[in-house]
Parts: sequence; C-alpha cells; structure tokens
Amino acid sequence: MFALFLGDGAELRSLEPWRAEEFLAHIDRGRDFIGRYVGLPDVTADLDSARKWLQGYADKTAADAGRVYGIWVDGLLVGGVLFPTFDVATGNCEAGCWLEPTVAGRGLATRAARVIIDWAIRERGMHRVEWLVPAENTPSINVAKRLGMSREGVQRQNYPYRGVRQDTEIWSVLAPEWRAAHEAS
Repeated sequence: MFALFLGDGAELRSLEPWRAEEFLAHIDRGRDFIGRYVGLPDVTADLDSARKWLQGYADKTAADAGRVYGIWVDGLLVGGVLFPTFDVATGNCEAGCWLEPTVAGRGLATRAARVIIDWAIRERGMHRVEWLVPAENTPSINVAKRLGMSREGVQRQNYPYRGVRQDTEIWSVLAPEWRAAHEAS
C-alpha cells in the first residue's frame, strides 16, 4: 500500500473496492455538499452501489483507462481525485476531484490533483489533461486555475444534472505548459 503525503496530515492513496464501507460513510457525510455539482452521491447510494462504483474504477485501472485515489486527513477518508478517462493511445485524459465540506478550502484538492496530473504527464506521457466542470462550480474552477490550466470554452447546456441542463466549462493543460511551469519541482 502506498501513501503520498500532501501535508497538513493529509495523504493520497489508491481507493479500492475493499474500502467500500469507508467510502460510503465518507459519501454519506458529504452527500449534500458533494452532490451540488457532482453526481457521485447519486450513483453510490448504498454499499452495493459504492462497491460497484469502486470496482468500475479498479477495472479501469486494470485496463489503463482511468483511476481513482482517496484523500485521507488524519486517517479519515474526506475526498478524492480521479481520472474518469485516461487514453494512453491519444495522450489525453480528464482529471477531477471532490471533497467533504469539512476540508474544503484547505488546498487539498489542488495538491492531490497536482500529484496525479504530474504523474500522468511525466510518467505516463499524457499530452493533454482536461478538467470539465459545471460553470457554477466556482471552487472547482479555482482548482483548475491554481493548476495552471487554461479555460478553453463552455459547452452550453450539454449536461442534464438532476433534471436541469447545465453548462460545462472546459479547462486543460498541455504537457509542455505543465513541464515549463514545474521545471524546478
């Protein structure tokens, strides 16, 4: 088992199906807050669906097509970062995050996303990392900005979420931009 330290008592670890009970308890603690912009609480309503969601990411990891990592603070699972898509053949992937309200605003999502994006670019040779975010999700947009991503545009009313069509902002960073910004690190 690996753990990467993020500072302030926080660790980044692989989030696997055997952690389904812990994952569901985490989602339950933050269900309303997380669900404002992210559909994760809707697809992990009980232990079976939480296990199935985590197994889907275990299958994606095995196929090299996606990954999910948890963020723990002082031993408690409080959020995560993920690659919903990870296409090695094209060098494109999408990154994202979620957090419980008790740890929002501490920079955890930015630090964790920075780790996985750096790995994707430096170790796996990804050329483009996207960040797709509901236009009203200012905290996630701010993460994209702190990561040095560029706003490419908006897909208008492209995503029906809980019965309402929402706009999605597209942010991205290219490998040469990432490397130039992080040469000293």
